[in-house]
Amino acid sequence: MNYPAVPLCVDLDGTLIHGDLMVETCVALLRKNPLYILLLPWWLLHGKAHLKAQLANRVLLNHTALPFRRELLQWLADEKRDGRQIWLCAASNQHLAEAVALHLQLFDGVVASTDTLILSGKQKAEMLVAKFGNRAFDYCGNDRGDLQVWSVSRGGVVVNAHGNVEQRAREVTDVYRTFGSSGHHIPAICKLLRLHQWAKNLLLFVPMAAAHRVLDPAALGAATLGFLAFCLCASSVYVLNDMLDVEADRQHPRKALRPFASGTLPLKAGFALIPLLLLATAGIAWILPVRFGLALAGYYLLTLAYTLGVKQVVIVDVLFLAGLYTIRIVAGAAAVVVPLSLWLLLFSLFLFLSLALVKRFAELQVMQRQGKPEAAGRGYRCDDLALLESLGTGAGYMSVLVLALYINNPVVETLYRHPKVLWGLCPLMLYWITRVWIVSHRGEMHDDPVMFALRDRTSLLIGVLAAIVIWGAA
Repeated sequence: MNYPAVPLCVDLDGTLIHGDLMVETCVALLRKNPLYILLLPWWLLHGKAHLKAQLANRVLLNHTALPFRRELLQWLADEKRDGRQIWLCAASNQHLAEAVALHLQLFDGVVASTDTLILSGKQKAEMLVAKFGNRAFDYCGNDRGDLQVWSVSRGGVVVNAHGNVEQRAREVTDVYRTFGSSGHHIPAICKLLRLHQWAKNLLLFVPMAAAHRVLDPAALGAATLGFLAFCLCASSVYVLNDMLDVEADRQHPRKALRPFASGTLPLKAGFALIPLLLLATAGIAWILPVRFGLALAGYYLLTLAYTLGVKQVVIVDVLFLAGLYTIRIVAGAAAVVVPLSLWLLLFSLFLFLSLALVKRFAELQVMQRQGKPEAAGRGYRCDDLALLESLGTGAGYMSVLVLALYINNPVVETLYRHPKVLWGLCPLMLYWITRVWIVSHRGEMHDDPVMFALRDRTSLLIGVLAAIVIWGAA
């Protein structure tokens, strides 16, 4: 059948792009001002069309960063070159759909939702029949709502079909072209939760180890529950962070591969995952001491503040990151009910301030190599590199100084049988911090130094030697 003789109408949400423009604009609005979340239910009460109109009027999307289906775009461009008329037919608001069409320079016209009417399903089918005639156009869609449009189309193109959508589409029209799905969601969800980052929460076991209660089953159980609660809580923030950062991530060479940024997972999945993770977190925290719950709540509020804007404030962002690591130690002590050591808190604060500066330093190096003057979504410029390196090495060496002062403290003699053996930790720490910054200076650092340490053989060896030193001193 010679299909180029009839117009091709292309759906937008879930077809031309991964995801939904309404969700994209909703997330962009919340990124602009989180208090808009209070208005969303009120707008929805006036109808979905009203909600979409309100979002479209308040958000200016970066259309160049939208997750387009590149294979589909290439095919549409080929059809266009063959002289075929191509129309964008979207359930999204007219203003947003027209902006997408203007950006792509591919469509002969746009048919989309108005401020009072949602153009989907039956309404879209009726509009296209009125415009082109029954069985006088082809339709490119992706979900069950498009079946009514396919039933009045001459031919169909199925994109990213789930379940039996493609089969049902073939029953009502002649499907002559298909484009594959984004893949299974389970691996994408696991990647979104950043399970590898859970290793950072092992810091909750540090107070228990420092109090020499590693072999205490009750303490070990409490610390494990605290670890799990922090993992779930942190993952909820990672999901929120990836939702709000999706536009900046799409411009980053590595972060563009994240599930939301790449389109392998729709943004709307985040609205379901976040409350589920927080409910599980609260359930675990309920079992543990109240102080642990307060520490966990403090951690969540700090991470929320960081995600919603603090990460864009120079220097304050790295202080927050250092504090987020340190609060894990506070929570670990609260879970096991052991006294907090001021020395341990100071050591943690300086050490993780150094590593937070490594993170920013590595991100800026990537931007510099790409010829960009600053990091997207951050307040740092490439000409800050030398200063960050100086501040970071200084903070790292301060952590070693705190460690040395602690070892020289008379109280250590009551905790260890051979306290002088602990002096072996100082050269190990000096070597490791210096090496981390040399690796960073050479541009070989992963932008997360904690994960680098967990994968780096030299760092792991230093960790083993440090454990042997502590065991020898005990």
